[in-house]
Amino acid sequence: MIRLASILGLLGLVIATGVIAWSGYDQVLAALHQAGWGIVWTSLFHIVPMFACVLGWQALLPGRVKAGKLFFLYVLWIRASVNNLMPVARIGGEIVSVRVMIKHGMRKSPAIASTVVEITTSIIAQFVFVILGVSLFVFRVSDTSMTSQLIWGVLITVPAIAGMVYVQKMGFFGLFDRLFRALFRDKWAKFAGSAARLDHAVRTMYRRRAKTIYCFVMQLVSWALNSGEIWLALYFLGHPLSLMECVMIEALIQATGSAAFIVPGALGVQEASFLLFGSMLGLTPEIAAALAVIRRCRDLILYIPGLIVWQIQEGRWLMGKKH
Repeated sequence: MIRLASILGLLGLVIATGVIAWSGYDQVLAALHQAGWGIVWTSLFHIVPMFACVLGWQALLPGRVKAGKLFFLYVLWIRASVNNLMPVARIGGEIVSVRVMIKHGMRKSPAIASTVVEITTSIIAQFVFVILGVSLFVFRVSDTSMTSQLIWGVLITVPAIAGMVYVQKMGFFGLFDRLFRALFRDKWAKFAGSAARLDHAVRTMYRRRAKTIYCFVMQLVSWALNSGEIWLALYFLGHPLSLMECVMIEALIQATGSAAFIVPGALGVQEASFLLFGSMLGLTPEIAAALAVIRRCRDLILYIPGLIVWQIQEGRWLMGKKH
């Protein structure tokens, strides 16, 4: 899986480079030069939707195991860094984040269960946000072929989301316990503990409906706030769009990025999507390509330090074992 993701990542890099070349290197560089320090401010704005996500995630935990908001922001930062910059098909970050929580004293069951429920509510919230964006796009663009493909692409994910929720309520860890033990042997039991206890913790969190709904709402707010990055980036590029149009672009980028989850950081897919959907909303190729580059700058500015911090921490834990 990692080898396939690496190959797809290299292919995506070629596509991303091709998108920028087709848009014109000089024109794209000129647009980025105009944005200047706006690239940094746009990147740092991403902390705002991350914090909204943190508020929802933290609310899932029982009062006796509550951790601070800054701690959850740190865990989310590490998770996003791993998922966006490493060939882990966007699941390695979840494992790393659980490990970080456990290492900092949180019990296994609430750490794992809260991560599972938070990811599930995030996927459902993303689905709702994408539906909103696609709906706005359908009314804005007259390309019926494109819009029908987008609608069908969104609708076919409904059974997968419903199945994911159903399996969790049936007992996800119990159903797949043998598979996990076969794949990871004793490491799985050492890492996760009792499957029955994990399933009970997940079900308990879902029974707290008010907190689950609050988590979903904050996840939806988080996805919507990402549109602010698009608005800021275009503002600094000197080609502002309305907030509604920015919501459309963000929703469509999220939809295509999720479909290409196995490609590290949706490399190439994201750039091509910015070019395609941006042009349909009136952006010139160089501005659309510059917008894609600014999104990549965000990943580098925020997530490379996250990987460095994570590696330093892992090194300290390893040295602690040796002593």
